Amino acid sequence: MAKKVKKTKEIKRKLLHKYRLVILNESTFEEKISFKLSRLNVFVTGSLFIIGLIGLTTLLIAFTPLREYIPGYSSTQLKKQATELTYKTDSLVRTLEYTNRYLDNIRLVLKGEIENNEASRDSLFEKFKLDPSSVDLNPIKEDSLLRAEVALEDKYNLFEKAVGDIDIVLFSPVSGMVSQVFDAQKKHYAVDVVAPFETPVKTVADGIVVFAEWTAETGYVIIVKHKNELLSIYKHNGSLNKMQGELVKAGEVIASVGNTGEFTTGPHLHFELWNNGSPMNPLDFVDFK
Repeated sequence: MAKKVKKTKEIKRKLLHKYRLVILNESTFEEKISFKLSRLNVFVTGSLFIIGLIGLTTLLIAFTPLREYIPGYSSTQLKKQATELTYKTDSLVRTLEYTNRYLDNIRLVLKGEIENNEASRDSLFEKFKLDPSSVDLNPIKEDSLLRAEVALEDKYNLFEKAVGDIDIVLFSPVSGMVSQVFDAQKKHYAVDVVAPFETPVKTVADGIVVFAEWTAETGYVIIVKHKNELLSIYKHNGSLNKMQGELVKAGEVIASVGNTGEFTTGPHLHFELWNNGSPMNPLDFVDFK
Protein backbone atom coordinates (compact mmCIF):
# COMPACT_ATOMS: atom_id res chain seq x y z
CA MET A 1 0.00 0.00 0.00
CA ALA A 2 2.83 2.38 0.88
CA LYS A 3 4.54 1.62 -2.40
CA LYS A 4 1.38 2.47 -4.33
CA VAL A 5 0.97 5.81 -2.54
CA LYS A 6 4.62 6.56 -3.08
CA LYS A 7 4.33 5.80 -6.81
CA THR A 8 1.28 8.08 -7.14
CA LYS A 9 3.08 10.94 -5.45
CA GLU A 10 6.05 10.42 -7.74
CA ILE A 11 3.84 10.65 -10.87
CA LYS A 12 2.11 13.75 -9.50
CA ARG A 13 5.47 15.33 -8.74
CA LYS A 14 6.69 14.68 -12.26
CA LEU A 15 3.53 16.13 -13.83
CA LEU A 16 3.63 19.27 -11.69
CA HIS A 17 7.41 19.72 -11.67
CA LYS A 18 8.25 23.13 -13.12
CA TYR A 19 10.49 23.60 -16.11
CA ARG A 20 11.72 26.77 -17.69
CA LEU A 21 11.71 27.25 -21.45
CA VAL A 22 14.15 30.00 -22.43
CA ILE A 23 14.72 31.56 -25.86
CA LEU A 24 18.26 33.11 -26.06
CA ASN A 25 20.11 35.24 -28.61
CA GLU A 26 22.66 32.87 -30.10
CA SER A 27 25.33 35.54 -30.43
CA THR A 28 25.03 37.37 -27.08
CA PHE A 29 23.20 34.65 -25.10
CA GLU A 30 20.79 37.37 -24.03
CA GLU A 31 17.50 35.97 -22.70
CA LYS A 32 14.62 37.04 -24.90
CA ILE A 33 11.61 35.02 -23.79
CA SER A 34 11.11 32.49 -21.03
CA PHE A 35 8.19 30.27 -20.07
CA LYS A 36 7.52 28.29 -16.90
CA LEU A 37 6.01 24.97 -17.89
CA SER A 38 5.11 21.64 -16.45
CA ARG A 39 4.43 18.33 -18.10
CA LEU A 40 0.73 18.66 -17.22
CA ASN A 41 0.53 22.13 -18.81
CA VAL A 42 2.25 20.91 -21.95
CA PHE A 43 -0.10 17.88 -22.21
CA VAL A 44 -3.26 19.95 -21.64
CA THR A 45 -2.18 22.74 -24.01
CA GLY A 46 -1.20 20.26 -26.72
CA SER A 47 -4.47 18.36 -26.39
CA LEU A 48 -6.52 21.56 -26.61
CA PHE A 49 -4.52 22.66 -29.66
CA ILE A 50 -5.08 19.33 -31.43
CA ILE A 51 -8.81 19.37 -30.61
CA GLY A 52 -9.11 22.96 -31.88
CA LEU A 53 -7.22 22.09 -35.07
CA ILE A 54 -9.51 19.12 -35.71
CA GLY A 55 -12.61 21.26 -35.07
CA LEU A 56 -11.39 24.03 -37.40
CA THR A 57 -10.59 21.52 -40.13
CA THR A 58 -14.05 19.97 -39.79
CA LEU A 59 -15.72 23.38 -40.09
CA LEU A 60 -13.67 24.27 -43.16
CA ILE A 61 -14.56 21.00 -44.86
CA ALA A 62 -18.26 21.18 -43.97
CA PHE A 63 -19.00 24.83 -44.78
CA THR A 64 -16.49 25.88 -47.45
CA PRO A 65 -15.77 24.77 -51.05
CA LEU A 66 -12.51 23.20 -49.84
CA ARG A 67 -14.39 19.91 -49.38
CA GLU A 68 -14.60 19.58 -53.16
CA TYR A 69 -10.83 19.11 -53.31
CA ILE A 70 -10.97 16.01 -51.12
CA PRO A 71 -10.59 12.86 -53.26
CA GLY A 72 -13.87 10.95 -53.44
CA TYR A 73 -16.03 13.85 -52.20
CA SER A 74 -18.78 14.77 -54.65
CA SER A 75 -18.76 18.31 -56.02
CA THR A 76 -21.87 20.51 -55.90
CA GLN A 77 -21.06 21.80 -59.37
CA LEU A 78 -20.71 18.26 -60.68
CA LYS A 79 -24.07 17.33 -59.14
CA LYS A 80 -25.68 20.34 -60.80
CA GLN A 81 -24.14 19.49 -64.16
CA ALA A 82 -25.18 15.85 -63.82
CA THR A 83 -28.78 16.91 -63.08
CA GLU A 84 -28.85 19.27 -66.06
CA LEU A 85 -27.41 16.58 -68.34
CA THR A 86 -30.06 14.13 -67.10
CA TYR A 87 -32.85 16.55 -68.03
CA LYS A 88 -31.24 17.27 -71.41
CA THR A 89 -30.83 13.55 -72.10
CA ASP A 90 -34.47 12.89 -71.25
CA SER A 91 -35.52 15.76 -73.53
CA LEU A 92 -33.34 14.45 -76.37
CA VAL A 93 -34.78 10.95 -75.96
CA ARG A 94 -38.34 12.33 -76.20
CA THR A 95 -37.39 14.42 -79.24
CA LEU A 96 -35.79 11.38 -80.88
CA GLU A 97 -38.89 9.26 -80.25
CA TYR A 98 -41.12 11.99 -81.73
CA THR A 99 -38.81 12.31 -84.76
CA ASN A 100 -38.79 8.54 -85.29
CA ARG A 101 -42.59 8.42 -85.18
CA TYR A 102 -42.76 11.34 -87.61
CA LEU A 103 -40.31 9.61 -90.00
CA ASP A 104 -42.38 6.41 -89.76
CA ASN A 105 -45.45 8.40 -90.82
CA ILE A 106 -43.48 9.88 -93.74
CA ARG A 107 -42.44 6.35 -94.75
CA LEU A 108 -46.06 5.17 -94.68
CA VAL A 109 -47.09 8.18 -96.74
CA LEU A 110 -44.42 7.47 -99.35
CA LYS A 111 -45.45 3.83 -99.61
CA GLY A 112 -49.18 4.60 -99.44
CA GLU A 113 -49.69 2.25 -96.52
CA ILE A 114 -51.88 2.45 -93.42
CA GLU A 115 -51.36 0.25 -90.38
CA ASN A 116 -54.24 -2.06 -89.55
CA ASN A 117 -54.50 -0.74 -85.99
CA GLU A 118 -54.74 2.87 -87.11
CA ALA A 119 -58.21 4.34 -86.83
CA SER A 120 -59.52 6.10 -89.89
CA ARG A 121 -61.89 9.04 -89.87
CA ASP A 122 -64.70 6.85 -91.17
CA SER A 123 -64.27 4.36 -88.32
CA LEU A 124 -64.30 7.16 -85.77
CA PHE A 125 -67.48 8.62 -87.25
CA GLU A 126 -69.04 5.17 -87.20
CA LYS A 127 -68.06 4.71 -83.56
CA PHE A 128 -69.41 7.98 -82.26
CA LYS A 129 -72.35 8.64 -84.55
CA LEU A 130 -75.76 9.15 -82.98
CA ASP A 131 -78.83 7.08 -83.51
CA PRO A 132 -80.99 9.04 -86.01
CA SER A 133 -84.17 7.79 -84.35
CA SER A 134 -83.23 9.66 -81.15
CA VAL A 135 -82.57 12.98 -82.88
CA ASP A 136 -84.99 15.43 -84.44
CA LEU A 137 -83.66 15.71 -87.99
CA ASN A 138 -86.23 18.15 -89.31
CA PRO A 139 -84.33 21.33 -90.33
CA ILE A 140 -85.56 24.64 -89.08
CA LYS A 141 -86.15 27.57 -91.43
CA GLU A 142 -82.96 29.41 -90.38
CA ASP A 143 -80.89 26.27 -90.97
CA SER A 144 -82.25 25.84 -94.51
CA LEU A 145 -81.50 29.47 -95.36
CA LEU A 146 -77.95 29.15 -94.00
CA ARG A 147 -77.30 25.96 -95.95
CA ALA A 148 -78.47 27.60 -99.20
CA GLU A 149 -76.24 30.63 -98.55
CA VAL A 150 -73.17 28.50 -97.82
CA ALA A 151 -73.77 26.33 -100.89
CA LEU A 152 -74.00 29.43 -103.08
CA GLU A 153 -70.74 30.81 -101.65
CA ASP A 154 -68.92 27.51 -102.14
CA LYS A 155 -70.02 27.34 -105.74
CA TYR A 156 -68.15 30.54 -106.65
CA ASN A 157 -65.22 30.20 -104.19
CA LEU A 158 -63.66 26.88 -105.05
CA PHE A 159 -60.15 27.96 -104.20
CA GLU A 160 -60.83 30.00 -101.07
CA LYS A 161 -62.63 27.81 -98.61
CA ALA A 162 -61.73 26.02 -95.40
CA VAL A 163 -63.18 22.53 -95.56
CA GLY A 164 -63.55 19.95 -92.81
CA ASP A 165 -61.06 19.87 -89.96
CA ILE A 166 -58.04 21.20 -91.85
CA ASP A 167 -59.22 24.82 -91.65
CA ILE A 168 -56.81 26.00 -94.34
CA VAL A 169 -57.08 27.55 -97.82
CA LEU A 170 -56.02 25.08 -100.51
CA PHE A 171 -54.97 26.06 -104.02
CA SER A 172 -54.92 23.77 -107.01
CA PRO A 173 -51.42 22.33 -107.57
CA VAL A 174 -52.05 21.81 -111.28
CA SER A 175 -54.91 22.07 -113.75
CA GLY A 176 -55.85 19.06 -115.83
CA MET A 177 -58.04 15.99 -116.21
CA VAL A 178 -58.37 13.61 -113.28
CA SER A 179 -57.48 10.18 -114.68
CA GLN A 180 -57.76 8.21 -111.43
CA VAL A 181 -59.73 9.18 -108.34
CA PHE A 182 -59.18 8.54 -104.65
CA ASP A 183 -59.95 4.91 -103.79
CA ALA A 184 -59.12 3.76 -100.24
CA GLN A 185 -60.17 0.14 -100.95
CA LYS A 186 -57.52 -0.14 -103.66
CA LYS A 187 -55.03 1.77 -101.48
CA HIS A 188 -54.89 4.58 -103.99
CA TYR A 189 -54.86 7.47 -101.51
CA ALA A 190 -54.53 10.15 -104.16
CA VAL A 191 -55.84 11.61 -107.39
CA ASP A 192 -53.88 11.40 -110.64
CA VAL A 193 -54.12 14.57 -112.74
CA VAL A 194 -53.02 14.42 -116.36
CA ALA A 195 -51.18 17.56 -117.48
CA PRO A 196 -48.66 18.50 -120.20
CA PHE A 197 -45.04 17.65 -119.59
CA GLU A 198 -43.11 20.25 -117.49
CA THR A 199 -46.31 22.01 -116.36
CA PRO A 200 -45.48 23.92 -113.14
CA VAL A 201 -46.62 22.16 -109.96
CA LYS A 202 -47.64 24.56 -107.17
CA THR A 203 -47.95 24.03 -103.45
CA VAL A 204 -51.51 24.08 -102.14
CA ALA A 205 -50.73 26.19 -99.03
CA ASP A 206 -47.95 27.76 -96.98
CA GLY A 207 -45.61 25.26 -95.39
CA ILE A 208 -42.15 23.75 -95.18
CA VAL A 209 -40.61 21.09 -97.42
CA VAL A 210 -39.96 17.97 -95.31
CA PHE A 211 -39.00 15.63 -98.17
CA ALA A 212 -37.60 16.26 -101.63
CA GLU A 213 -35.85 13.23 -103.11
CA TRP A 214 -35.86 10.61 -105.85
CA THR A 215 -37.61 7.29 -105.22
CA ALA A 216 -37.49 4.27 -107.52
CA GLU A 217 -41.25 3.65 -107.52
CA THR A 218 -42.62 7.21 -107.69
CA GLY A 219 -39.73 9.19 -109.19
CA TYR A 220 -39.15 12.70 -107.91
CA VAL A 221 -41.27 13.21 -104.79
CA ILE A 222 -41.76 16.35 -102.73
CA ILE A 223 -43.72 16.55 -99.45
CA VAL A 224 -44.81 19.81 -97.85
CA LYS A 225 -45.95 20.07 -94.24
CA HIS A 226 -48.63 22.66 -93.52
CA LYS A 227 -50.26 23.80 -90.30
CA ASN A 228 -52.56 21.51 -88.30
CA GLU A 229 -50.45 18.43 -89.20
CA LEU A 230 -51.54 18.55 -92.87
CA LEU A 231 -49.21 17.00 -95.47
CA SER A 232 -49.44 17.45 -99.24
CA ILE A 233 -47.53 14.98 -101.42
CA TYR A 234 -46.57 15.43 -105.07
CA LYS A 235 -45.19 12.37 -106.94
CA HIS A 236 -43.88 11.42 -110.41
CA ASN A 237 -42.47 14.93 -110.97
CA GLY A 238 -40.06 15.61 -113.80
CA SER A 239 -37.91 17.89 -111.62
CA LEU A 240 -37.94 19.52 -108.17
CA ASN A 241 -37.54 23.26 -107.58
CA LYS A 242 -37.26 23.12 -103.77
CA MET A 243 -35.05 21.33 -101.28
CA GLN A 244 -35.78 19.86 -97.88
CA GLY A 245 -36.10 22.51 -95.19
CA GLU A 246 -37.18 25.36 -97.47
CA LEU A 247 -40.24 27.43 -96.66
CA VAL A 248 -42.84 27.78 -99.42
CA LYS A 249 -45.84 30.02 -99.98
CA ALA A 250 -49.26 28.99 -101.25
CA GLY A 251 -49.25 28.85 -105.05
CA GLU A 252 -45.43 28.81 -105.29
CA VAL A 253 -43.90 26.52 -107.94
CA ILE A 254 -42.17 23.58 -106.26
CA ALA A 255 -41.82 21.08 -109.12
CA SER A 256 -42.83 20.27 -112.69
CA VAL A 257 -45.07 17.57 -114.14
CA GLY A 258 -43.11 14.54 -115.31
CA ASN A 259 -43.20 10.83 -115.98
CA THR A 260 -40.64 9.49 -113.50
CA GLY A 261 -40.68 6.32 -111.44
CA GLU A 262 -41.74 2.74 -112.10
CA PHE A 263 -45.44 3.28 -111.32
CA THR A 264 -46.24 5.78 -114.06
CA THR A 265 -47.96 5.58 -117.41
CA GLY A 266 -47.44 9.09 -118.73
CA PRO A 267 -46.97 12.72 -117.69
CA HIS A 268 -49.23 13.37 -114.71
CA LEU A 269 -49.26 14.50 -111.08
CA HIS A 270 -49.98 12.02 -108.32
CA PHE A 271 -51.35 14.25 -105.53
CA GLU A 272 -52.11 13.16 -101.95
CA LEU A 273 -53.43 14.85 -98.80
CA TRP A 274 -52.80 13.42 -95.32
CA ASN A 275 -54.19 14.87 -92.09
CA ASN A 276 -52.82 13.53 -88.76
CA GLY A 277 -51.73 10.30 -90.45
CA SER A 278 -55.03 9.70 -92.25
CA PRO A 279 -55.46 9.98 -96.05
CA MET A 280 -58.03 12.47 -97.35
CA ASN A 281 -59.74 12.67 -100.71
CA PRO A 282 -58.15 15.68 -102.48
CA LEU A 283 -61.29 16.16 -104.58
CA ASP A 284 -63.12 17.22 -101.41
CA PHE A 285 -60.77 20.19 -100.97
CA VAL A 286 -59.22 21.07 -104.35
CA ASP A 287 -60.63 21.74 -107.79
CA PHE A 288 -58.28 20.61 -110.57
CA LYS A 289 -60.21 22.16 -113.50
